[in-house]
Amino acid sequence: MVSVLQNVAIDCADAYRLASFWSEVTGRPLGPDDRPGDHEIQVVLADGPALYFNQVPEAKTVKNRLHLCLRPDTTRDQEVARLLDLGASLVADRRHPDGTGWAVLADPEGNEFCVLRSVADRAATTS
Repeated sequence: MVSVLQNVAIDCADAYRLASFWSEVTGRPLGPDDRPGDHEIQVVLADGPALYFNQVPEAKTVKNRLHLCLRPDTTRDQEVARLLDLGASLVADRRHPDGTGWAVLADPEGNEFCVLRSVADRAATTS
């Protein structure tokens, strides 16, 4: 017997606002019944579990022990720029001059996530 990963739950102060950000990040819509003011909202990913946003009263106070890693379909640097324009912030720049590495960003509520190299980025640094 095994368990199937149903969703990744993310506690937040404003479920609709944060789910809307991640909807833009992933290009996936909010659930059809999700509305501003809802305390539970999902972004259903095409090839994986849902991102489930659960509004809670307590604020984020420490570094995440679990985080999402994104592999963009554009270059890593283009995706970092796009996500910064959407409202993310740069936490740590782990990109190297040779094209390797990643960037650590935070969503609008401070939850850290990484942007990895794209397939094209990886191919360019292995030749």
